[in-house]
Amino acid sequence: MNELLLRSLTPSVLGILARRGADFAAAEDAVQDALVEAVRVWPADPPRDPKGWLVTVAWRRFLDATRADAARRRREDLVDEEPAPGPAPAVDDTLQLYFLCAHPSLTPSSAVALTLRAVGGLTTRQIAEAYLVPEATMAQRISRAKRTVSGVRFDQPGNVATVLRVLYLVFNEGYSGDVDLAAEAIRLTRQLAAAIDHPEVAGLLALMLLHHARRAARTAPDGSLVPLAEQDRGRWDTESITEGVEILQATLARDRLGEFQAQAAIAALHADAPIAEETDWVQIVEWYDELTRLTDSPVVRLNRAVAVGEADGPRAGLAALVALDESLPRRAAVAAYLHERAGDRATAARLYAEAAQKAPNLAERDHLTRQAARLNAHGCR
Repeated sequence: MNELLLRSLTPSVLGILARRGADFAAAEDAVQDALVEAVRVWPADPPRDPKGWLVTVAWRRFLDATRADAARRRREDLVDEEPAPGPAPAVDDTLQLYFLCAHPSLTPSSAVALTLRAVGGLTTRQIAEAYLVPEATMAQRISRAKRTVSGVRFDQPGNVATVLRVLYLVFNEGYSGDVDLAAEAIRLTRQLAAAIDHPEVAGLLALMLLHHARRAARTAPDGSLVPLAEQDRGRWDTESITEGVEILQATLARDRLGEFQAQAAIAALHADAPIAEETDWVQIVEWYDELTRLTDSPVVRLNRAVAVGEADGPRAGLAALVALDESLPRRAAVAAYLHERAGDRATAARLYAEAAQKAPNLAERDHLTRQAARLNAHGCR
């Protein structure tokens, strides 16, 4: 049984059913039933036309469910006859599914779950394990998302920016359980880049590749975090870096700058430095200025303060922090780092401890706690 084949066919089969009148939720359920039947039947009797077989079986499942459900009986008027077995149209509906899954009526978490289920082909169990929630909870989340978009047609999709933010959310989940969401996000973004010519899609793919290239060096053998400046750059994936830089250069040449391209440019400058001390912080600050102009995001301004502290000294970085709300996530950690570099170890220790209490995950909390303990052990002198 070729699971990759089944996964690759799923988006097209879903799209065909949707064009024939099936709403998204019913079509997705019917295709899942067809996939289960394929797993049972194909090993002993593989079809000559796998896609056509899936379309036919899924359509039958949809018709059965429509007739059995009184709430859907009105759709029977739209059904003239069951499609005959045979080759299915060579149409890739993956792109339409991306946009439907990123519909603005969905919350970001629901859009991510639905994208992984419908486009990524992951099981509910796999998604639940990746998000560290019970399978029943994730099943309910996906069901609610399907119900939300069940009446939405393909002329009411989310926009490109929404789709990209959903994919970026998937990527930032990283790795958990038996599903590597960072790698899955890269796979999905590659699909989108192949289907749509858009500079920000290319920018997001470049950004993902450049960040993912550092993955092996981000943690020590004991699982603790390794800051960027201390990472073993020999462990960075040079192949991913090369690909990411090439994609970035090609899309920047189109002179249609967007926020993901600007973020990728910053990541490329980090990747270009053979050692941390040779990082071109002046140019990174310039890119953060561009990114601030594009987004005016407090998080971008926070990261810019770090870059200013490296380019112009910690006092300049602290000055850039003044305008930012103290409740901003990770602001205390940045302030602690800059205060330590400025020689104020007592303030730095206090801020590291404060940041540890607000850390979003255990690994980051442990890292910040160790920083505070390191300074306190030296008497904060």
